[in-house]
Amino acid sequence: MSYVKINIPDKLKKKVIDTISNISSTPETKIKKGMNEVTKSIERGIAKLVIIAEDVDPPEVVFHLPLLCDEKNIPYIYVNTKKDLGKAVGLKIDTSSLAIIIPGEDNVAAIKDIISQVVKLK
Repeated sequence: MSYVKINIPDKLKKKVIDTISNISSTPETKIKKGMNEVTKSIERGIAKLVIIAEDVDPPEVVFHLPLLCDEKNIPYIYVNTKKDLGKAVGLKIDTSSLAIIIPGEDNVAAIKDIISQVVKLK
């Protein structure tokens, strides 16, 4: 059984990666990286959007994230690889998940657009 609960079109996945790259290069933003930090931000209800890699192995590492997001009404989306996520936020290592806490004023519209597309897919 897979933890990927929504089939995300490749075009939207690319938009998410591009948006994350823009957000991470803006100084007033706040992004949590890695499963532990993302889990805490979901439990605290401060995450605006959670991004999860589809290639996490073993899948049990992030299996709980969609369930927590649904419980807290936090939107989540999947991207293809951990490498894409890590690279998008300027890490030299892969990361299984990200949580956008503060997107920055210039990126609010892009995040709202992604969230509305995710809601339509559910």
